Amino acid sequence: MLPDIKIANKARKQPIAKIAGKLNISAKYLIPYGKYIAKIDLGILDKIKNRKQGKYILVTAITPTPLGEGKTVTTIGLSMALNRLGRLTCACIRQPSLGPVFGIKGGAAGGGYSQVLPMEDFNLHFTGDVHAVGLANNLAAAFLDNTIFKGNKFNINTDTITWRRTLDVSDRFLRNIKIGLGSDQDGISRDTGFDITAASEVMAILALSSSLKDLRKRISRIVLACADNGNPVTTEDIKVAGSMAVLLKDAIKPNLIQTIENTPCFVHAGPFGNIAHGNNSILADKIALSFSEYVVTEAGFGADCGAEKFFDIKCRLSGFIPNAAVIVASIRALKAHSGRFKIVAGMPLDTCLEKEDLSAIEEGICNLEKQIENVSLFGIPVVVAINRFACDTDKEIDFVKKKTLGFGAYDCCVSEVFSKGSRGGLELARSVTRAAGEKNNFKFLYPLEMSIKEKIRIIATKMYGAKDVEYSSTAQDKIKLYTQRGYDALPICIAKTHLSLSHDPNLKGRPRGFILPVRDIRASIGAGFLYPLCGAMQTMPGLPSHPIGENIDIDDKGNIIGLN
Repeated sequence: MLPDIKIANKARKQPIAKIAGKLNISAKYLIPYGKYIAKIDLGILDKIKNRKQGKYILVTAITPTPLGEGKTVTTIGLSMALNRLGRLTCACIRQPSLGPVFGIKGGAAGGGYSQVLPMEDFNLHFTGDVHAVGLANNLAAAFLDNTIFKGNKFNINTDTITWRRTLDVSDRFLRNIKIGLGSDQDGISRDTGFDITAASEVMAILALSSSLKDLRKRISRIVLACADNGNPVTTEDIKVAGSMAVLLKDAIKPNLIQTIENTPCFVHAGPFGNIAHGNNSILADKIALSFSEYVVTEAGFGADCGAEKFFDIKCRLSGFIPNAAVIVASIRALKAHSGRFKIVAGMPLDTCLEKEDLSAIEEGICNLEKQIENVSLFGIPVVVAINRFACDTDKEIDFVKKKTLGFGAYDCCVSEVFSKGSRGGLELARSVTRAAGEKNNFKFLYPLEMSIKEKIRIIATKMYGAKDVEYSSTAQDKIKLYTQRGYDALPICIAKTHLSLSHDPNLKGRPRGFILPVRDIRASIGAGFLYPLCGAMQTMPGLPSHPIGENIDIDDKGNIIGLN
C-alpha cells in the first residue's frame, strides 16, 4: 500500500459546503477555513433544540500497545461503512496534540483508506484551537504571578499554587522548573512546571462546555491557588476569566472536515485519555446527533481509560445515552498481552508476532475479556472489531471470534477498513446497527453522592481489577481538603498509564491482586472533576530516542513529507 500521506493526497476532497449539505447544515452556519475546513457557528444550537437525536456509537479498545491498535481507523471506517449502507452518519473525533505528532505516536487522522482530510492540516495547526487553549492557560498563569508580584492582595500562599503553564510539545525538561530568576524586577522565584496542553484543565473545559455561556462560567470556577486562610483563589478573583474566554471564543466552535470517502467528520478538542477525560467535545456530538442517523465517536486508549470517562463524565454532563460500543482489538496486541513480546514504537516488530500463534493469543486474550466486562458494566451491547493485519491467519481470527462471544460480546467482526475503506467495514456496520437497536440499560459506574475514596475504589476494583487502593499522605490531605470544600460530589478522572489495566505499564494481560497507588489528587473545578495521579504518571510527556519529527520535512514544492 501507499504511505498514508500519498493516499490522502490522491483522494478527491469535496468543498466543505457540500459536506455540510449532506447533513442539511445550511451554509450560513459555516465559517470557512479555506475550501475544505469550516467551523460551525454556535447559532446553530437554537435550530436543534427540539430535534430527535441519532444513534450514539462509542468506539473504544483493548489495552493498546505503544503502536496503537486502530481505534481511530475503525471510528472513521465505521462511519463510512454506515453511510455506504444508507445510514446518514458522521464521525466525531479529537484534534491530535503536536506532542505525539512529532514524538512517538504520530498523527491521529486514521490511516490507509480510512482517514480524515485534509490530513496535514488536521495533524498540524488546523484552525488554531490548541494554540488558543495554551494561550488562555498561560494568560491565567501570567496574571496569577503578576497578582502576587503587585502586592499580593489576596494573600496567596505560593506553596499552594497548582496552576502550571502548558505547551503542546513533549518536553520532559519543562516538567519541573524554577521561575522568577534574575533581579527583583523579574518576578518572585518559585518552583513550578509545564503540562502538555492536551492534559490541561482548559482543554478539558473546552471539551465539556455546552455553550459559550457555560464555557465562561466554567473558566471562572478554575482554582489557581489558596490564600493564607485556606480559601481558594480563582481566575474570576484575579480578573482573568473574561480574557481567557475571549481567547477561546472561536475555539469553542466545532470544526467540520471529511473522510477520504467524503463522510462528514466533526473535530473538536483534544484532551488526553490517560490524563484528562480523553473525549471530543459535547458540542460537536450535540450538533452531530441532531443532523445524523448515527454518530460514531471514540474515546482515548483502552476502555479502562477513555470509555470509563466517556460514560461517567461526558455522558453524565451531556445527558447523551450511548446505544452501543465497539471494542477494537488486534491479533498483534492480544499476543503482546501474553507478556512474551516487547513492542517498542519505532523499532522493528518481533517476527514472532507476525506468525500464527494461538497459544500466545490464548494467554493474552484475558485483556479483551476484561475490557468487554468493563463496557458491559455500563449496560450497553458490545461489538468487538478485529482490526485485521496482513499477517493475521483465519485460524487466529476464528479463535478470537469464538472466545469473544463466550466472553459476552454481542458480536465479533473483522474490520478491514484500513486496506479496503468502507467496503472493509460493512460486516461491522451491520452488526453495530443491530446492536444499537437492542434494549438499552445504560447506567453509571457510581453515584456522585459517594465519597472520593469510594468512587476511586470502585473504578480501581471494578474497571482495573485492583485489590485495593493506597494513598500517599499528600493524597490523603487533598481528599480531606476537597471534602471540606464540597468537591467530593464531583466525578473522578483517574490519570494512569494507558499501557496496562493497572498503574504499571509492565503488567500486561489482566493483572489481578495489585494495589493502585494514588500519589496525588488534583482538582479541575472548572472542568468539573477530580483527577488522581496514579503510579509514575506524568502530565508532560518526553520525546523518544528517535522522534517521528526526524522524518518530517517539506519539499521544494511545499509538499509535506514524512507525516503519518
